[in-house]
Amino acid sequence: MSSVIPYQSIPVAIPSMCLGRAWMHELDVKFSEAGKAGFKGVEMFWEDLVWAAKKFDPGADEKNEAVMLRAAQYARDHCDKNGLSIMALQPFLNYEGLLDKEKHREMIVKLKLWFKIVKILGTDLIQVPSQMNQEGTTGNIDRIVADIREIGELGLQESPPVRFAYEALSWGAHINLWEQAWDVVVKVDLPNVGTVLDTYHIAGLVYADPTSPTGKQPTAEADFTTSLRLMETTPGLINKLFYAQLSDAERLTPPLSPSHPFFDPTQPPLMQWSRNARLFPCELDRGGYLPVVDIARVWFEKLGFRGWVSLEIFSRTMSEAGEGVPRDHARRGIESWNKLVKELGGA
Repeated sequence: MSSVIPYQSIPVAIPSMCLGRAWMHELDVKFSEAGKAGFKGVEMFWEDLVWAAKKFDPGADEKNEAVMLRAAQYARDHCDKNGLSIMALQPFLNYEGLLDKEKHREMIVKLKLWFKIVKILGTDLIQVPSQMNQEGTTGNIDRIVADIREIGELGLQESPPVRFAYEALSWGAHINLWEQAWDVVVKVDLPNVGTVLDTYHIAGLVYADPTSPTGKQPTAEADFTTSLRLMETTPGLINKLFYAQLSDAERLTPPLSPSHPFFDPTQPPLMQWSRNARLFPCELDRGGYLPVVDIARVWFEKLGFRGWVSLEIFSRTMSEAGEGVPRDHARRGIESWNKLVKELGGA
């Protein structure tokens, strides 16, 4: 181990959605199980807040500011009760590159509500995934940079300032590689705009192929090695890596196709795979096969990252009924983290 700070010092979070779909499992139950399992924090999903708001007003939607603020306080109270920090709010979805000026304005209005909510939640961080929609958007890099800079500047006006972690979704319409998201962050050049790296999106795009019988791209090893080498040698990356997300995914047998039960013609293959079959790190017994450990070794050993780590999965198992579902996912998450630490040579 080359690290001077032990792995035990890394704060580990689990996204609220990862403990079960919002419409299946209540936040108080999910947060209770996360705390009991040993997590230090949660990554708050907007959908969970919208669902929690319905406890106070069944007809409420995300534009009802008073009810959403009440839902945020409800979430914060239950996190405090269970010894959990809320490390981020996500996802501020499908924002950058909008061609319709009115839709762009609506997103800025929404962001100002998010500013109020993150203060209640006790975090200063909002995650911004890359734009998923081709229609009605542009991939012009200057426009994308201008849009991300706009929210960054608005965040700097808040007290305390609000930070943004820009993430490349592997199925992003215009930005789908971590290097592209990093390029945007560098061009924005604001202290409160950084990135988040996710093992699923990194390996899912350059290494894996859920539609292939092998589960891999033809040039998987070479492309993945190139991506890792670039990550190791990118100047300043560690200083703007606001947090990291860890997850694996099942190798699909049979592979994804129109006849597969996961198939959805409205979603790209990597999104279909993500929504149904992600796994916690090191769950090889469940079919995990992505090179998560190799990526984690770069983050924690080569770059020396010691910020928040979130174990972000999505799975069909999250939509199962029963009080044991949040407990099982919380247990699996902590077990997977301990396995990863052991793989990396930690105590």
